[in-house]
Order: sequence, then structure tokens, then C-alpha cells
Amino acid sequence: MGDIVQAIVELVGDMGYLGIFIMMFLESSLFPFPSEVAMIPAGYLAQKGEMSLTAAWLAGAGGSLAGALFNYLLGHRFGRPFLEKYGNYLFIKEESLQKVDRFFAKYGDPSTFWGRLIPGVRQYISLPAGIGRMNLLSFSLYTFLGAGIWCGVLLALGYYIGENEEEIKHYLHLIGGAIVVLVAAVIFYYYRKEAKATYRNRPPEAP
Repeated sequence: MGDIVQAIVELVGDMGYLGIFIMMFLESSLFPFPSEVAMIPAGYLAQKGEMSLTAAWLAGAGGSLAGALFNYLLGHRFGRPFLEKYGNYLFIKEESLQKVDRFFAKYGDPSTFWGRLIPGVRQYISLPAGIGRMNLLSFSLYTFLGAGIWCGVLLALGYYIGENEEEIKHYLHLIGGAIVVLVAAVIFYYYRKEAKATYRNRPPEAP
């Protein structure tokens, strides 16, 4: 592995599960920190017997949930005007905010699950959920499940091919594309089913 990757592996190893939690908190909140940096080295260390896969997964998913709750509370407390005015100081781009606004408005509460799996949406989907005052228990459940899937994917990559940086990049690209296609297909199926149910239950037109 390259020097940078090796340094990150050593950092995760030194800080342990707390380090994974902190890194994933940052990735899930407002800071542009890639989740791959924390979870893939953790998977590699688990393969070497220096970490527990289960504990690393819990630390990663827990950190992601904590960071998402931070964003949720930020949106809930200050609302859209504050984010529009001060977003640049909080690493929130206006175009990113508009993107997740549309995503949340279109797909509703389940978007906090699907959004955790989509790059470019994952870090910001909690903001419109907070602004819209989504039920906190539902938000936490959807977020933890989505974050748990993503952390599991990254841990598996680190566990099985953690020493091959180029291969990791290749598989990350393939997995990311596959997840986006899968999410789009499931959403399409769900809303098509809902539309058919609505049509069947529609009262007959008056003669």
C-alpha cells in the first residue's frame, strides 16, 4: 500500500474503534471526509486479526448515525434560511442542498435510507429531514440501516483486498454504480406499485 494509506491504517489502528467512530462522524456530518478512509483500513486490520469486524461495523455505523443526527438537529434548529446564508462556512454548497431537497421531497422519509447509499447525497440528506421535522425515531432507524450497509461494504473490501489500492478503487467504482442502479430500480418499482394501488382504489367517475 502507498505511504498515505499505510499512515491511515496506522492511525485507525492506534485510535481503535474510537477513531473509526470519529472519522465516520465527520464523514456523515459537514466535513468533506471520505468514509473509505476509515472503514477500508478497519477491514484490513480485521483480516490481520487486529480488530473485530463486528465492533468496527458498530463503530462505523454508530459514528455515521451520530454525524447524521448532528446535521438533522442543525436543520431542525436553524432551518433553511440559516443554511442558505451560512452554508458556505459549514462546507454546505447551495447546489448540494438543492439536490438533497429535491431527493427528500420526491421520495419522503425512506430517502434517508436510500440516500445513505448514494455518493453526493449521503452527507447531506439529514439536513432536509431535520428542516422537515421528520420523526426522529424513523430518521435514526433509516439512517442506521443505510449507514450499516455502506460500512459493511467498505469493511468487506478492506478485509478481502485491503492491500491492493488500485483494485479497491476499481471495486468501489463498480459497487457505487451498482448501488445507484439498484436504488433507482427499487424506488421505481415501489412508486410504480404505489401508483397502481392508487389508481385501483380511485373512486369510479360519475356517469
